[in-house]
Amino acid sequence: MAKKKHILYVQTSGIDTPKRLYSPFVLGMTAKAMDIDATIYFLGLGVTVVKKGEAEKVKEGNFPTVKEIMDQAAAAGVKFLVCEQSTQLLNLDRGDFVEGAKVVGAATLNDLVLDADATMWF
Repeated sequence: MAKKKHILYVQTSGIDTPKRLYSPFVLGMTAKAMDIDATIYFLGLGVTVVKKGEAEKVKEGNFPTVKEIMDQAAAAGVKFLVCEQSTQLLNLDRGDFVEGAKVVGAATLNDLVLDADATMWF
């Protein structure tokens, strides 16, 4: 049986750059609709996107809030991983993140990049 394809999206942009926040969620949902596994890894300031209460504050143009798009992506089965070292750098606790976001170590990103069929950075 062939291995299912997987796309890794790395979100390095934070809530201070709202126009850059939608793409990984929309692309992740699109991948899932195409029967491709999708993971978003939040790194650096990107972890601010999945901090509880922050995504609700971000809305661009006629788009829904980032939180609404994030919830749709989660419901579609997109996985959310948060870099533990980035949380430490920003002085955030493990419990500061939205439900379903899993805090993982730096080695996880290396493993994901090596195993993914494609990797995109935002």
